Amino acid sequence: MKRLSNAAFLYMLLGVTSGLFYREFTKINDFPAGEFTQLAGVHTHFLSLGFIVLLIVLALEKLFGLSEDQKLFTWFFWLYNAGLILTASMMIWHGSLTVLGEQGTPMISGIAGLGHMLLSAGMIVLFVTLRRALARQESTNATASAI
Repeated sequence: MKRLSNAAFLYMLLGVTSGLFYREFTKINDFPAGEFTQLAGVHTHFLSLGFIVLLIVLALEKLFGLSEDQKLFTWFFWLYNAGLILTASMMIWHGSLTVLGEQGTPMISGIAGLGHMLLSAGMIVLFVTLRRALARQESTNATASAI
């Protein structure tokens, strides 16, 4: 649970910092207000997919003991975090290029797509872990009520 708590806190810090970076970087480079850059979405990705989702997983861990299935839970944690970091990194790279007036490359989109695939795989593993935890809890409840 401490690992989840620490990761959620880190994503909160990254979310706030990336919002500050977006505001200051665009201001320093005289980027027109209201014009699109992917830097604007990094703040939201870190706060919603990192901070909030991991706080929800922390609550699910407390309620259902998701990490009892250590192997699956570890897979979820690392797949999900790798996907989020990779996705956000590509958004920062592409957004920074946009602000600087440079053209992005298809490679950036491909790597960001890989990040999204890792996020998706992590979410699937999370649901498999959750279903197993629920089945364990139902089995325990059925055994307790039979006694």
